[in-house]
Amino acid sequence: MIAKARSQALQWTTLAPALAFVLLAATWGRSLPTALVVLVALFLAAAVLAAVHHAEVIAHRVGEPFGSLVLAVAVTIIEVALIVTLMADGSEKNATLARDTVFAAVMITCNGIVGLCILVGALRHRVAVFNAEGTGAAFSAIATLATLSMVLPTFTTSKPGPQFSTTQLVFAATASLIVYGLFVGTLTVRHRDYFLPLTAEGKVLDADDHAEPPTAKAAWMSLALLGLALVAVVGLAKGVSPTIERVVADAGLPASVVGVVIAMMVLLPETIAAVRSAARDRMQTSLNLAHGSALASIGLTIPAVAVASVWLSGPLVLGLDATHMILLALSIAVGTLTVMPGRATPLQGGVHLAIMAAFLVLAVSP
Repeated sequence: MIAKARSQALQWTTLAPALAFVLLAATWGRSLPTALVVLVALFLAAAVLAAVHHAEVIAHRVGEPFGSLVLAVAVTIIEVALIVTLMADGSEKNATLARDTVFAAVMITCNGIVGLCILVGALRHRVAVFNAEGTGAAFSAIATLATLSMVLPTFTTSKPGPQFSTTQLVFAATASLIVYGLFVGTLTVRHRDYFLPLTAEGKVLDADDHAEPPTAKAAWMSLALLGLALVAVVGLAKGVSPTIERVVADAGLPASVVGVVIAMMVLLPETIAAVRSAARDRMQTSLNLAHGSALASIGLTIPAVAVASVWLSGPLVLGLDATHMILLALSIAVGTLTVMPGRATPLQGGVHLAIMAAFLVLAVSP
């Protein structure tokens, strides 16, 4: 028993989060030279892979859709902390950081992750099958919150610029929390069966494969290591963010690219987990991860920055520009058509990836 415990402690999935956290503690608040940035990037990647492993252990123990919710909420909470930390200096360049990061998260999840998962699942299993009722409910919540939080500020007139007044910001934050709370209740209690994986014949798969689920002790250990890994991922990402900002500025790219890079790094664990689920013909699990992450990103970030704006000295710009509003409208229209049949082919996956590619191109060259 002692030998088994010692062997488990020496596994890379245990060592990677611990070592990444030690590196985070050693480099926190310091200016990193190029060699150290490379080392941080390597440990960041290892922590991401370890986070995916531990998220899958937890998901196997608690079952769907709880497993997807754990990873989505954990990543988003730490993402919010990162955004608020970066905005704390009150500089003008960070006024749009929350908007850029949240919008990038919505585009990455609803087009990048969804498109990639549909493409992988449909190519491997001919057609990707999911529950249109649960997926449609999640996607309608995403469309509503994205519009209320990031489109309306562009057209309001109480405050100059694409910003909410205090009353409007309180409304957007409250609406985000309520809608997200309703989604969690629907996902986990009232209509849990809408979010369970389906077979090609439309039968619900409640069990996760046929493997024996991990013990409660192993699940709690994975939960602790998942938290440690995610703290390390976001902390190390913050450590390399000055380098990212410098590279973006030196390349003459828009400042919004920083938000895109942060969102891509933070969402990497969900992306890997979602694609692996799609390859195992569990498309509903993939969509739960993607849409759950998008909803958590809006539903938790907007209230958090609303509260933080009380003491943050800089402005809070949430309104999207015309180009991004067109991409959001296209994403909502295409996403609705993808969800409605409950089945998708590689064509739908390719269309979503085309929208994602357009977002990345326009982020670099607006």
